[in-house]
Amino acid sequence: NSKEIEKWPELERFMLHQIFILNTNFKKYFKEYNFHKLFRELLNFCSLDLSAFYFDIRKDSLYCDRVDAIKRRAVRTILDELFKCLTAWLAPFICFTAEEAWLTRFPGEDESVHLRLFPEIPENWRNDALAEKWQNIRNLRRVVTGALEVERAEKRIGSSLQAHPIVYTSKTYIDEMADLDCAEIVITSDVTMIDDPAPLNAFVLEDIDDVGVVSEIAKGNKCARCYRVLPEVGTILGYEMACGRCADAVARYLALSE
Repeated sequence: NSKEIEKWPELERFMLHQIFILNTNFKKYFKEYNFHKLFRELLNFCSLDLSAFYFDIRKDSLYCDRVDAIKRRAVRTILDELFKCLTAWLAPFICFTAEEAWLTRFPGEDESVHLRLFPEIPENWRNDALAEKWQNIRNLRRVVTGALEVERAEKRIGSSLQAHPIVYTSKTYIDEMADLDCAEIVITSDVTMIDDPAPLNAFVLEDIDDVGVVSEIAKGNKCARCYRVLPEVGTILGYEMACGRCADAVARYLALSE
């Protein structure tokens, strides 16, 4: 419901918007019998919006957050909605695969993905202002990811979690990131954002203005659970190999197991 969604992180609310827009386009193309464009849009959504973006960011929360964390619960709800939508949307194209996926989760003689109707997506999932903001964030993420690829190619880092990028950008980007965990979004251990022109050695992309990145190595020790490199690792009594988040998650899990 609306009140519950308001408590969700921005990224999950952005994904609800993406599902709403895709569903609107799906209905339009389906009505026009424009199946080529429809399938291409579904494929792009799966590869670009989900695999390369949402899943890439949120696997950390899914694996490492407390089992009762609001963010993790929101991720699981999004995964449930995505499963229901994608199996229905893809059923006309990959009939047997969609049926197999549906029956694996909902087995039963009377069950079939082909007995379902296409999903009706609530209007309140649409959020154009949030979508515009997150398009800017995705642009910033592209620059950071590009800078990290250079570091990886030069063998200065292996995992992106070994990095601490310094992002030189405008106040607009800094304000948009103010309430967000930038390191989580770009999948590094830390990020510093500076409202200054980028130095000459910064990595930039020609199609994205006001974002330049200088990559540095993250300081601290590696958490044995989430692999982030943080100064706090080694300082938590009883959880010397973990960061604060992971120590809390493990303690919560052990308490629930008793």
